[in-house]
Amino acid sequence: MSLRLDGRRLAEELEKRLQFEIKAGIAKAGRPPGLAVIRVGDDPASGVYVSNKEKACARIGVASFGTHLPGTTSLEDVINTIKALNSNENVDGILLQLPLPKGIDEAPLLMTIAPDKDADGLHPLNLGKLLKGESGPRSCTPAGIMALLARNEIPLEGKRAVVIGRSILVGKPMALMLQAANATVTVTHSVTKDLESITRQAEVLVVAAGQAQLIGADHVRPNSVVIDVGIHRLPSGPSIGNKSRTRLCGDVRSDEVSSIVSAITPVPGGVGPMTVAMLLVNTVNRWQEHCGLSCNLGDLLP
Repeated sequence: MSLRLDGRRLAEELEKRLQFEIKAGIAKAGRPPGLAVIRVGDDPASGVYVSNKEKACARIGVASFGTHLPGTTSLEDVINTIKALNSNENVDGILLQLPLPKGIDEAPLLMTIAPDKDADGLHPLNLGKLLKGESGPRSCTPAGIMALLARNEIPLEGKRAVVIGRSILVGKPMALMLQAANATVTVTHSVTKDLESITRQAEVLVVAAGQAQLIGADHVRPNSVVIDVGIHRLPSGPSIGNKSRTRLCGDVRSDEVSSIVSAITPVPGGVGPMTVAMLLVNTVNRWQEHCGLSCNLGDLLP
């Protein structure tokens, strides 16, 4: 039976640690940490993600400065919203919820976020710091994966790692973090030929393909570690009244893979909670720096 890499449990532990850091520093800081999540449009999944982030903030004592803009909002108006948050001294972290509605380019918006308030590590300056191995905010999902691997004492040095996906959100920063941990990394993507022959070499396989149940038993190496980043909602049976029955799954066919590998992340309860936890870590870390407090979270930022 493979080890279940429980992201939900670790996220709860990290929240307790962050609560302690906030309580220890709030008197000197004179205010709590502040996080602003900007949502544009009415994508249902984004609504759920933003709600989860706001609930997590409330649990640990982070002030939320959420902004929900209509899908018809102009690029200029979104930029002005970000600039106002850049100037707000009570805001330590700013996150632009992706995806954006069609017609709104994310690149100039990410560029507008002040690098020292970049809660998701996606500003080009912070991506450059990751590339150079310098300290700074880290992309939340890959940083959460690294924390989960570290907590479960899964060694990376000298290991063969394969990342499926090359997005700026997960694939590219994930590959850089694994390289920094001295793994030998291969990045695959939608036009990679003979994917199975590559993934079967992986001692650590990170699947961020965005395609439900893409990876099965034929893709994995025995006793490898599989990280499933995907989350999808699929039909699970006949509809009941006006409601369709659905189930959550990842990019990996876990029922096939679990008996072969040594460790795997569940969906849900694996990578997702760690993404939110690392968003909080980035925000509290920024707050400590902005308020001249001791920064005690460096061990969580790869």
